[in-house]
Amino acid sequence: MVLVHPTYFSPIVQYAVIYGEKEIVFEFNDNYIKQTYRNRCYIGGANGKQLLSIPIKHNKKSGKYKTRDIEIDYDTSLWYNNHMKSLQAAYRSSPFYEYYEDDILKIFKKKHRLLIDLNIDMHQFVMESLQKGSKFTKTQQFEIEPQYKDFRTLSNAKSKTKYKFPTYIQMFDERHGFQENLSIIDLLFMEGPASYKYLKDIAKTSPEKRLK
Repeated sequence: MVLVHPTYFSPIVQYAVIYGEKEIVFEFNDNYIKQTYRNRCYIGGANGKQLLSIPIKHNKKSGKYKTRDIEIDYDTSLWYNNHMKSLQAAYRSSPFYEYYEDDILKIFKKKHRLLIDLNIDMHQFVMESLQKGSKFTKTQQFEIEPQYKDFRTLSNAKSKTKYKFPTYIQMFDERHGFQENLSIIDLLFMEGPASYKYLKDIAKTSPEKRLK
């Protein structure tokens, strides 16, 4: 059992951590922190590493607010259209883009009010794409000293992981070289259901070696 944040098209390392687990616990009761993978991901674009960010609504009068309460801002832009255009531009020639495109579009069209609901939907899509079922629960309060393995730091976009990332073919690797730990969507578009093999290879580089 592991504790993680539900993030937007999570970085590859997060799925290396949770893939072999029977149960996942999602943190729902932390204070929202800006510039994390909660509302952003990185893909491999023609010009290099590309940021996709979801605009959120800010209430300056409320001070701190919980991640579970964060609302997506649909008023400032049609961000999901821009994200789909970016995915298409980067991956339309990849082996599995057409295989997953409709499923992703269906999730965007739901226009979730809450960011956390969108992220949970994306997580379920990813696990189904990996052909791996998993149960998840939600924290009822903020876990200060959890009784299970705590990987919440993986949501920090600026933190470095101790995992090693083997190379796999990427769309623009001849131009930019291999870019490690991009969004899981980069791996899925390139490797499809076989992505789990890559995730297992990453997990083996952890001292815990929890995936066999």
